Amino acid sequence: MDWDKLRIFHAVADAGSLTHAGEALHLSQSAVSRQIRALEESLNTTLFHRHARGLILTEQGELLFDATRAMAKRLDSATARIRDSEEEVFGELRVTTTIGFGSLWLAPRLFKLYERFPDLKIDLMLEERVLDLPMREADVAIRMKEPSQADLIRKRLMSVRMRCYASPAYLQEHGRPEQIEDISGHRLICQNPSAAQVAAGAGLVAQLLSQDVRSLLTVNNYFGVLQGVISNLGIGVLPDYLIEDFPLLERVLPDIESNEVPVFIAFPEELRHSKRIAAFRDFVQEEVIAHRRRIRDRGEESSNSTT
Repeated sequence: MDWDKLRIFHAVADAGSLTHAGEALHLSQSAVSRQIRALEESLNTTLFHRHARGLILTEQGELLFDATRAMAKRLDSATARIRDSEEEVFGELRVTTTIGFGSLWLAPRLFKLYERFPDLKIDLMLEERVLDLPMREADVAIRMKEPSQADLIRKRLMSVRMRCYASPAYLQEHGRPEQIEDISGHRLICQNPSAAQVAAGAGLVAQLLSQDVRSLLTVNNYFGVLQGVISNLGIGVLPDYLIEDFPLLERVLPDIESNEVPVFIAFPEELRHSKRIAAFRDFVQEEVIAHRRRIRDRGEESSNSTT
């Protein structure tokens, strides 16, 4: 099969338009159209339905597009590996993690990584959906559970627990709950139980909601929950890694917390020798160690101040 025709087909299928594909390929619309017709004739099938608003893949076209999409991702991977310098770290690195961890813990620390590697280009993809690393939807992931795919390299970074926090202003005005039953007299801010989240967090939310909570604010990510808490709206269920960067938050109901949530970094086996992956992995591990040390030191200072 003609690789050049497949490249043009992939561009057309991706753009949904001969004109837009031609612009991307620096070819005329007629040249692109001729190549598509030639490919259809060689396969003895129709790959696109033509209509006034553009092109739609036929069933056979969808099959071929799936194949060219996989080929493109593999080629991107090979290109990235080839371009990885032995001494320099540069190029694009696609990182995926959850909205909460990515926006509240990872993103504020990335300036340190850029200081070391100013030519690095990071595409930070924050979503609760687990992206497919072997299919190159992302290069590296930080996940709130151990990845199950066998062809991934994974390392445990840290553990997280969901706990209850409030602002000093809120507690001064509304009082501090002393036991879980008291939560019914406060506004609870949490992720919606039906929203995508770790099971441990959902379990803690269910436990709190069982206390006949009368006032409730639900958000579909922890960034939104945090904004509600620091705006003095109520008591929020938040991951404990926040307390370093938001030290004014006060923990309430200290005996109530979620089960432990393991945090893993993972990347495809084929990127084992990537300099960009290694640089990012080492950076995150260093930041986690420093984070643990600062939290431990804070705990010791707090303990000493009360004795």
